[in-house]
Amino acid sequence: MHRSFPRRFFLLLGLIAIGFSAGISHPADAGSLAQQPAVPTDTPLPGKGGVTVTVNSGDQEQINVRSGPATDYALVGTLLAGQQATAVGRSPGGDWIEIIFPAGPGGLAWVYSYLVTLSGSLPVVEPPPTPTLVVTPTIDPTLAAQFIVAVPPTRLPTFTPPPPLAIPTFTEVATDEEHL
Repeated sequence: MHRSFPRRFFLLLGLIAIGFSAGISHPADAGSLAQQPAVPTDTPLPGKGGVTVTVNSGDQEQINVRSGPATDYALVGTLLAGQQATAVGRSPGGDWIEIIFPAGPGGLAWVYSYLVTLSGSLPVVEPPPTPTLVVTPTIDPTLAAQFIVAVPPTRLPTFTPPPPLAIPTFTEVATDEEHL
């Protein structure tokens, strides 16, 4: 409980700041297009009866909403804990639930079924085509070649043999006393 206090405090502080900034309008910005956040927290449209999805209020305060039923699909927003959305279908395996979500493509999006509570049963719907994977950039060989350092060969020192070793020999010198 001690660890969750700072996270909840900053979440509450952020919600208060959003509440204050929502009431402020700028007439100069009315005609211009504002930059949209990368991951909007959109309010799903409430359903007229039928099947609803409620975000579990377990360990997570929010869940991701995607454009398709897998993590390969783009993130189109989030749902906060306790928030509800109208469910329209499920993936063939039942792991993902399609919901009405205005920020999603065609007003629909997908949530992971193990993170939500479902009331009612859903038909199986055909998921959208899988997204094209982002191409991984490769290294330009001409650029990489500029950083290859070629060390030129160097001449090794040559070996010069020493001159022949002259070993002196000593001979005895005759002294005058010996000759006498």
